[in-house]
Amino acid sequence: MRSTTVRAPCRPIPSYSRDLDGERSRIAHQITGAATIAAADTSAKTHAVNPDRYHLRPMTEAADAPGPPPLTIAVPRERQPGERRVALVPGSLRALIRAGLAVRVETGAGELAGYDDAAYTEAGATVAATLAQLLQGADVVLHVGPPSDEEIERVRAGTTLVGLLRATSNLPLLERLATAGVDVHSLELLPRITRAQEMDVLSSMATAAGYHGVLMAAVRLPRFMPLLMTAAGTVRPARVLVVGAGVAGLQAIATARRLGAVVEAFDVRPAVREQVESLGGRFVDVGVEAAETGTGYAAKLSGEAEEREREVLSRHVADADCVITTALVAGRDAPRLISAEMVAAMRPGSVIVDLAAEGGGNCELTKPGEEVEASGVVICGQTDLASRMATDTSQLYAGNVSRFVLHLVSQGKVRDDLEDEILGATCVVHGGALRGAAAPRTEPAA
Repeated sequence: MRSTTVRAPCRPIPSYSRDLDGERSRIAHQITGAATIAAADTSAKTHAVNPDRYHLRPMTEAADAPGPPPLTIAVPRERQPGERRVALVPGSLRALIRAGLAVRVETGAGELAGYDDAAYTEAGATVAATLAQLLQGADVVLHVGPPSDEEIERVRAGTTLVGLLRATSNLPLLERLATAGVDVHSLELLPRITRAQEMDVLSSMATAAGYHGVLMAAVRLPRFMPLLMTAAGTVRPARVLVVGAGVAGLQAIATARRLGAVVEAFDVRPAVREQVESLGGRFVDVGVEAAETGTGYAAKLSGEAEEREREVLSRHVADADCVITTALVAGRDAPRLISAEMVAAMRPGSVIVDLAAEGGGNCELTKPGEEVEASGVVICGQTDLASRMATDTSQLYAGNVSRFVLHLVSQGKVRDDLEDEILGATCVVHGGALRGAAAPRTEPAA
């Protein structure tokens, strides 16, 4: 026989009525240091309350005095000719504001990159109407390129300036900033270490340059990039040679392959062969090898190895419809890899895009900032490729520089720790003097 369990009826929960006005009054009295408790006979008794017991504090002006103001990050409008990028975008502000920093942006700073003032305001920044208002009280100033003369005159002593300042080739600018009492961090000097990867602005900008460089070549070539099989006949694909398989070179390889070109890549570092082949390129083995330095760049070749390199390279340049050169070390002159004789041996209508033009160029005939023609070959020496893609390159730059700022700032102060591997490498002006990579070189005693 099945047993059944009889459950006891649930007891109704007694309802409690509470006088909300009386409760608010009681809490208010506790905060001020006393509580009034109503007795059953409606007579009132007042009991002193120990503030320490209830962790209460009196509402005095001293207790509610505001703390020190947050550090202010200022973002000026870039005033260099042709520069369209901006140092911070609205999407990058969240991490900085969450860290307790105040962000101030000059009006129109992001306009050329596709970010209007309203977007910055919505993200939590303050928009300054003038450069003077922007720099007033600013602790850290973020730039893409070098500051303007007007800005150097207005910036206050003790400010920290961060940007891509080309420090080793811009010493007069650094001397003016040192005289103005401004500390400077130049981001092209970031060390190639794991901790600094998320701050690596050079790699971000090189990615854009490698991509855009191939597109520039494609629209200038008098031929198709991919193989075409039509009723009128077959068109062979263009042949692209990429010199240097760093970040820019690898992006150029990937972009040219997407466009359907046959791609070869040259580099004296054997370690990059696998990366080139994984992108669909053919690695050109010149028979010489250069070790990779601790900074990630190739070590200098000996005289005999350089001669062998030129001999092999000249054959592949002559067979190419398009050559993309990318060999450049920040702060140094670009190595000359493509001679005038190599250019003369190319087919008329061929294109050379020299992504190292900022450092003088890998091609002997490159004119930085210009597009020229020699022996029927178009040579592109434009230096503003990253700026031409300002919307995305600003976003990448902002991601890098905001992470650098979070490393630079700690506990509401700009860190002064030059023993830090990242801060010590990038700091070129401190305490009114040039230092690090910008420090004057002393000749060894004879």
